[in-house]
Amino acid sequence: MPYHRPIPDNQPPSKGSGALRGYIEAEKLLHLAFVLPGAVAVFGGAGWWADQRLHQHWIAIVGIVFGSVAGMVYVIQQAVASETKSEKEEPIQNGNEEESPDKRP
Repeated sequence: MPYHRPIPDNQPPSKGSGALRGYIEAEKLLHLAFVLPGAVAVFGGAGWWADQRLHQHWIAIVGIVFGSVAGMVYVIQQAVASETKSEKEEPIQNGNEEESPDKRP
């Protein structure tokens, strides 16, 4: 019977701690800061272009509103995902597993 390697866990390697982790978190926050105005600019520009081509005056407003909604949905999704991730990584308080609020009967 041939040798088979064990199936590895599907967990990504830890990012470590220190300054590099701080830079990674700062990059995520900067990304969120540019998503909302970028979405408004892109969809507002597309609406303005459609206004010029179709000789209408309401399409740019719809583009701006749609860009605002799309940007906010993305920002909220990322905030919820970040909160969920931080709750999973939160260390057990006082170093005692029995006293954690999740383990209480």
